Amino acid sequence: MFFSVVIPTYNRKPILEKCIKALENQVIHDSVICGYEIVIVDDGSTDETIPWLKQQNFPHVRYFQQRHQGPATARNFGVKNAHGDFIIFIDSDLVVTETFIQAHANCLKKKRDVPSARSPVGRHRGFTYGRVINTCNFNDPTSEPYKLTDFSAAYFATGNVAIHREWLEQAGLFDPQFQLYGWEDLELGMRLKQLGLKLIKCPNAVGYHWHPPFNLEQIPQLIEQEKQRGKMGILFYEKHPTWEVKMMIQMTLLHRILWGILSLGGLLNEKSMRPLLKWLIHRGNHQLALEISRIFLNWYNVQSVYDAYRQRKTNGSITL
Repeated sequence: MFFSVVIPTYNRKPILEKCIKALENQVIHDSVICGYEIVIVDDGSTDETIPWLKQQNFPHVRYFQQRHQGPATARNFGVKNAHGDFIIFIDSDLVVTETFIQAHANCLKKKRDVPSARSPVGRHRGFTYGRVINTCNFNDPTSEPYKLTDFSAAYFATGNVAIHREWLEQAGLFDPQFQLYGWEDLELGMRLKQLGLKLIKCPNAVGYHWHPPFNLEQIPQLIEQEKQRGKMGILFYEKHPTWEVKMMIQMTLLHRILWGILSLGGLLNEKSMRPLLKWLIHRGNHQLALEISRIFLNWYNVQSVYDAYRQRKTNGSITL
């Protein structure tokens, strides 16, 4: 096994440094792993990421640059330039443990296919999904304990997965139409599921997803992300018009009623809830403030989904 860790990045230089250093310090103790590389794809950063990479001496890193086109295109670029037969996808704000690659390899070895008509070279008919732990601790991200809120039921999420590259190529890689925030990985997951691939839980492949503590200044960006996620959700649904996808993108009457009631029809929003959020943040309850903010963030998302759906029906396209 030769692993290529593909990492798209956009204006994340401080945490990217921790991400790369953790990957450079991997402990490999199994002869089945013949090596690994770290493939960085800079998606048009403006924070001097590429000049900084040029000054470093990371033995496993190869880096590329593209104009800003989104993570789907960046990951495709990384896969096409990767040398590995196995691809690991992580985000550039993930800091992994020293046994991260070995843990993925251990799980993949247990699920190796025997040669068959559908899998003539005995490829792995599955992919491994590692554990992602969210943390606000920039100085020591790996000290964060696992929490109930870290649980994910996603089938294929690129925060921490390993897969044989031939399955990615057979599925058609990521759809570059997903230029905005959200759904590009889960959409590819739908196509992988159609190929019969199985999700293999790999809890020992641990990555710590760093994000800054929630504050009021983040709210406009979070609202914009929800609006973008709504637009991309319609693209996801058009490619896979199923009830499962409608539930995922919150395009149901249930979601409209739920978030409509919880937000009082939009009356509970970033303006009306600002004093409460400010008070919680001042008391150090950043995570609770974020969870409460999801009331109006989800309302923005549901509205965006239906706005994009109407726009698509009227104009035949979605304004990006």
